[in-house]
Amino acid sequence: MPPTPGTLITVAPTGAELDKADVPQLPTTLEELVETAKACEAVGAAMIHLHIRDAEHRPTLDHGYLSAAVEALREQTSLVVQLSTGGSVHDPLEQRLTVLDAEPDSCSLTCGTTNFGDDVFLNPWGFMSDLYVQAQEREVVPEFELFDLGHVAALARLLDRHGLPFGGKVHVDFVTGVPGGMPGTTAALMAGVAMLPPEVTSWSATGIGRSHLPVAAAALSAGGHLRVGMEDNVVYARGVPVEHNSQLVERAAHLAEVMQRPAMSTDDARALLGVKDRRTPTA
Repeated sequence: MPPTPGTLITVAPTGAELDKADVPQLPTTLEELVETAKACEAVGAAMIHLHIRDAEHRPTLDHGYLSAAVEALREQTSLVVQLSTGGSVHDPLEQRLTVLDAEPDSCSLTCGTTNFGDDVFLNPWGFMSDLYVQAQEREVVPEFELFDLGHVAALARLLDRHGLPFGGKVHVDFVTGVPGGMPGTTAALMAGVAMLPPEVTSWSATGIGRSHLPVAAAALSAGGHLRVGMEDNVVYARGVPVEHNSQLVERAAHLAEVMQRPAMSTDDARALLGVKDRRTPTA
């Protein structure tokens, strides 16, 4: 894997686990998502990882909500738009496959089942395989989400079985610090990086909660990219809540700048990931 001079910063602004009533600053409406996306792009984000909420702020995989979000963000930002196919841990597998109908640039593809706090995040082999093939057919670039070392082996199995994704690039994201998954430590992250199959062209990492900053620092030092956002962390510092996702993106961009790997532009991110340009040319 050749070193990458810039840093791809992905913002995951909402997630499916937090309640709007508990975290009112969480962006859950379309208007809030668009405002968040614009602000985060302005300070260094190049990709947005979306979980969508309905009118009652509950997680939804409804096609209308997903399509409206993809269309709005594509019209009003230059961000690479990635939809979560994880939904919430309670969504049925069949419905999670329909996420691709909204024609995102990218989709998440979690490479195995994992304990997720008190719940189980189900990703059996058949579902992973079907999702991967459908992404290839629809020219959507997957981001392979790795919550544990076994998921790295499953990624290698997917690539061996089905070949490269659309665009020919393989980008993975290590999600660390989930209760039940790999810990948010430098040692765990580096163990995962050492296991990556040779087809992988880039990788990023995120640390949940208090592992947010240590994992970011470890990823930057090892040539990786970053995912930040209120899906993963709602505390900026001890006793200081995050008020806006742009705070986390701005801090990540500053860290990347200090490490002489400044935040990547959206055009460079598209090249890195091999995504299809679905934007309508302006006259």
